[in-house]
Amino acid sequence: MTTLTTIPKDYIAQLPEERKAAITKLHELIKKHMPKGLEAGISYGMLAYYVPKSIYPAGYHCKPFPPLPFINLASQKNFIALYHSGMYAKKELYDWFVAEYPKHAKYKLDMGKSCVRFKKIDDIPYDLIAELMGKMSVKEWIDIYEKSIKK
Repeated sequence: MTTLTTIPKDYIAQLPEERKAAITKLHELIKKHMPKGLEAGISYGMLAYYVPKSIYPAGYHCKPFPPLPFINLASQKNFIALYHSGMYAKKELYDWFVAEYPKHAKYKLDMGKSCVRFKKIDDIPYDLIAELMGKMSVKEWIDIYEKSIKK
């Protein structure tokens, strides 16, 4: 689900009832455990946790406006999606998450390069996601972004 709102609580308020509790819990967990320096808001129509322009003025790609994204959270049609750019850019982090996931969830991991899809809302591994949030600092993300992605 994408939204035109710019306020996370408004994004959550317009979710279907069966998604509100899980998205709220994930949103609060991410805010509590995300790397120091990130800000929470809305970006690309989703809940977003990004490097603010005050820390990284260059922003995302060559556009002057958007801040550098790091994590996004969205309620999609058939699942809740957690997008983590660090897992996309750092293979060791991706491999760690893939190896740890079965220790924390009953169902098989449904994942792309950076998108983890949670189809079973009652089996979201909140403790694993909290641990993931501490695996990469803002400085490390900016360094990786500048070396690997922004060419």
